[in-house]
Amino acid sequence: MNIIIYIYNGMTMLDAIGPYEILRNVKGLNIKFVSKEKGEITADSHLVHINSKYGIDEISEADVLLIPGSTIAFVREMKDKKVLNWIKKIDSTTQRTVTVCTGSIILAATGVLKDKKATSHWKPINLLSEFGAKPTRERIVEEGKYLTAAGVSAGIDMAIYLVSQLKGEKDAKAAQLSIEYDPKPMFSSGNYLTAEKDIIELSENIIEGDAKKDFSLWEMLKNARTLLKLKNKASN
Repeated sequence: MNIIIYIYNGMTMLDAIGPYEILRNVKGLNIKFVSKEKGEITADSHLVHINSKYGIDEISEADVLLIPGSTIAFVREMKDKKVLNWIKKIDSTTQRTVTVCTGSIILAATGVLKDKKATSHWKPINLLSEFGAKPTRERIVEEGKYLTAAGVSAGIDMAIYLVSQLKGEKDAKAAQLSIEYDPKPMFSSGNYLTAEKDIIELSENIIEGDAKKDFSLWEMLKNARTLLKLKNKASN
């Protein structure tokens, strides 16, 4: 079974590597990292790099396509026609197409999530509606063959669920144990719906500070938010 993980400059590394660590511990799964052009990919932290051995021109089908998210670089990807056309092409061949964090916004930009529920990171989740998807604040959302996961760490949960669907519960449990994934966080602040207001504001400041490092993409995101607000006003 061939699994393609699309990677790109500025992505959040754990969005790709978290699911990868689950998937690589399952027999019979052939995993490839694919980028627009093969070569070195730099994470949004600018500290971690990963080598992509395949460019999108070399890959025309997959059983599973996984699209990770990013702090701000997803804005560039969701506007790249070559990337979006390739995603649609691969999606037409998949058993499952899955996303982590803002990867769902990239997928939504292709049009395949129109009128479908989807989730994303809590901060930009409403941008999904710009492409006709239905933003849903859940950790994992399943709509037919599509699985969308919320922010970053939710990708691990999504990958475990994906393995259970593809290979069965035992393989999913074994992969989970292989990375000793047994989360018991010190604080219960990991859910936007239950986090305190001041914690949300602090987290927003952290995220926006990171996003502003790429000023051009930050301006594009602000414009998208403005457009979304105008649309919401017009519909009210």
